[in-house]
Amino acid sequence: MASDRPDNSGGVHASSTGVGEADRVRQSLRRLPSVEWLRQHATIAQQYVGEVKDQDPRLAQFAREALANARAAIRRGEPLPAREELIVVVRARLREAQAPYLREVINATGVIAHTNLGRAPVSERALQQMIAVARGYSNLEYDLAEGARGSRLTGTRRALCELTGAEDALVVNNNAAAVLLTLAALAAGQEVIVSRGELVEIGGGFRIPEVLAQSGAHLVEVGATNKTHLRDYTAAITPATAAILSVHPSNFRIIGFTERPDLAQISRIAHEAGLLHLHDLGSGATFGTEQWGLAHEPTVQESIAAGVDITCFSGDKLLGGPQAGVVVGRHAQLARLERHPLMRALRSDKLTLAALEVTLRQHLSGAAQREIPVARMIATSLDELAARARRWAQEFKALGLSATVEQGESTVGGGSLPGETLPTMLCVVHENERAPDVAALAAHLRVATPSVIGRTLRARLLLDPRTVFPEQDALLFQVVREYL
Repeated sequence: MASDRPDNSGGVHASSTGVGEADRVRQSLRRLPSVEWLRQHATIAQQYVGEVKDQDPRLAQFAREALANARAAIRRGEPLPAREELIVVVRARLREAQAPYLREVINATGVIAHTNLGRAPVSERALQQMIAVARGYSNLEYDLAEGARGSRLTGTRRALCELTGAEDALVVNNNAAAVLLTLAALAAGQEVIVSRGELVEIGGGFRIPEVLAQSGAHLVEVGATNKTHLRDYTAAITPATAAILSVHPSNFRIIGFTERPDLAQISRIAHEAGLLHLHDLGSGATFGTEQWGLAHEPTVQESIAAGVDITCFSGDKLLGGPQAGVVVGRHAQLARLERHPLMRALRSDKLTLAALEVTLRQHLSGAAQREIPVARMIATSLDELAARARRWAQEFKALGLSATVEQGESTVGGGSLPGETLPTMLCVVHENERAPDVAALAAHLRVATPSVIGRTLRARLLLDPRTVFPEQDALLFQVVREYL
């Protein structure tokens, strides 16, 4: 008969231990609540704290998962979890399932048009127009004056032509789509001449030669990486040539022994040969960036004035609007684009068009620097940034952190103005007893609600107020306070 008397080694007999453990496991498993009990109590807890209004049909599934995990833990020798713990587990699982993947992020990186963080935030007026259009019906393709079918592009077309000086305009879902549609409609099966120094790769690994290939056009490379002359273009023209494509290298710079013709010169030789001159401008600047001490970024208006037939650019970079690809230029060519089958596949939706039209009208009215976040952030004064950085440092010090204010640099981002920076003032959090590991603090900020994204450098957390809306300051302090 088994006994609990110690053996010669001072241990307990294995058989006795095994029986006791088996009894513990059986008793613990019997004491676990049922799926229905856990589902009902998790529902009550959810409604009590106001996290959900209706019972989620997935609660039973989450309850079963929690109980299965509890059984496995008990069998591994862990104690019976309290019922309150199981309710918390089910509630957390439900919150995770109900939370959307895309959520608000406070961008404290100092990169204004941050591609990974959604590029340009739209203005408040643009946001309100999107809400108004999304809430119910709209005159998307209905002419209110005529009482008949209309064009979804009417509003943006008018604003784009007025802002850029182009004859006509249309909108698709991004700039890569704009270039693809242009080439497919105007050069499929024909040759397109491009300087080797402009065969760029944009974000995500998309390259100009690949876009050309997908359009059905045939790439003809001319010149060298650092130098392309007018004679290179003229020598490459054949009866099979449809167009010359100029590509603005907006995400890199080639410096030193370089040369390239200007747009007006290329337009002249293209038109003399009966060709089209196409321009992938990319960044979509419509204002002079040099007024803030930055290098000059070529503008859409300059492209049109130089005689370019078609200019393509992004809506969510320097223009400061929603993601969109904008095509402006001569009416005869844009009419061909609008009739092309790809136009139906690439066209923009009502929310994009609503936000884009408001953004364009803000540029036209001179309100861009006051109302469009990208323009406002670029134009923010160093004194204003310093004042906010000092307030942040004081708040963090009150929480027991070590924080200082230091000079730093912001960037425009979004593949615009490579190598150019704006002076800024940073709030820098250093490691101390309250935050012995700033990497851990940065990791917490990333997964908090709302998320806060900063930069870590040599055991310091750098937070740039240039890209944080003033109304988000309180949220930033709250997230840090929760961590501490």
